[in-house]
Amino acid sequence: MTPVREGRAGRVFVGVGARRGVGAEEVVSLITRTLVEAGRVPGDVVALATADAKADEAGLVTAAERLGVPLLAYGAGELAAVPVPRPSAAVLAAVGTPTVAEAAALLAAGPGGVLVVGKRKSARVTCAVAGPGPQSSPPSSSLLSGPG
Repeated sequence: MTPVREGRAGRVFVGVGARRGVGAEEVVSLITRTLVEAGRVPGDVVALATADAKADEAGLVTAAERLGVPLLAYGAGELAAVPVPRPSAAVLAAVGTPTVAEAAALLAAGPGGVLVVGKRKSARVTCAVAGPGPQSSPPSSSLLSGPG
């Protein structure tokens, strides 16, 4: 398992959903804008998280590499079990869960994780930012890629 940056003040987890063929530039740009909105910087990101169905998306893989963090993946059932403020019928039809970005961020943040910024969208990407709760532990999903 790739070590997670423990003990860092302000550490956050970014959940990401994307359409097929999205470029890493669009992914990183949306993440950066969303982090700024939360008063955060890319160095605060511990991991990106997404749905298993999107885990092989080159734009997401490359974005994680550029940020120097692992890309975690969760199954549709795991994501669907997470209550979120704004589920989406379109995402449910496309991926089999009513949420990817918010649920993936919350799962990656661990037990008691909280949304720092709810889902934000660009043309082909959605992201959300979550922070760990008081009883959070390192993520326990499939680790797909990590820093080089």
